[in-house]
Amino acid sequence: MSRNLGQCSLRRKRRDGDPMETFDGLPAPVRQWVTQAALPWSPASVRRIWSKSRAKGLSDDEALLSLSQAEARTLARDQQSTAFKFNSMI
Repeated sequence: MSRNLGQCSLRRKRRDGDPMETFDGLPAPVRQWVTQAALPWSPASVRRIWSKSRAKGLSDDEALLSLSQAEARTLARDQQSTAFKFNSMI
């Protein structure tokens, strides 16, 4: 299950259902964001963050910012994990 995931140290999950059908159901701005994302996001995860942001009354742009912030937090976790593994090898 290492297809197209690179050297990411984050946990991988199996998903039920058709991810492309879920992706096609996302709003256009979210689909565009996913195509530019640094990580291989699942459509369900993106929809969850988007829906929570919109439910709080955030605009589309603010909700997209929430997605970018979630991605930055995830990348930071990955960098910390990778740095820990690297330092353990030394």
